[in-house]
Amino acid sequence: IAQLRLRSNTLWFVLFCFVLFLTAFFASKLEHESKHCNGKGFQRPGSSAFDRVYTANQNCGHAYPTFLAVLWCAGLLCSQAPAAFAGLMYLFVRQKYFVGYLGERTQSTPGYLFGKRIILFLFLMSLAGILNYYLIFFFGSDFEMHIKTITSAISPLLLIP
Repeated sequence: IAQLRLRSNTLWFVLFCFVLFLTAFFASKLEHESKHCNGKGFQRPGSSAFDRVYTANQNCGHAYPTFLAVLWCAGLLCSQAPAAFAGLMYLFVRQKYFVGYLGERTQSTPGYLFGKRIILFLFLMSLAGILNYYLIFFFGSDFEMHIKTITSAISPLLLIP
């Protein structure tokens, strides 16, 4: 049990480090484009490269609170390993979305749709954990092992585009 707990904590640490890395990457891209655009002010009319980087950075920043909320709920209420795996997948998808947004805007669509699917998976994991809690509370039936087995079996399906 201690080894499993250590492995789970290691996954959460890796996930946290990856979030920090992506945030720094997005910020550095934004700073780089900002320095290469003409003008000293924040508003730079006519700079489509800066606008794309800024918009992609804002979109990623606005999605993180939702992602973190469903990630922690899924990990606490259901199962940590599939939640951590889905979290890592989501971060890779956000990276794909950001890089795709820097090119043509249509290149970001697969990353966006894939990210929505992962958020849905994490939300359903949270919902299953809440449902299991109420089943234990009202009926005394514990389906935790069944739910963990199902989520562990379904999480590799997130790799299918």
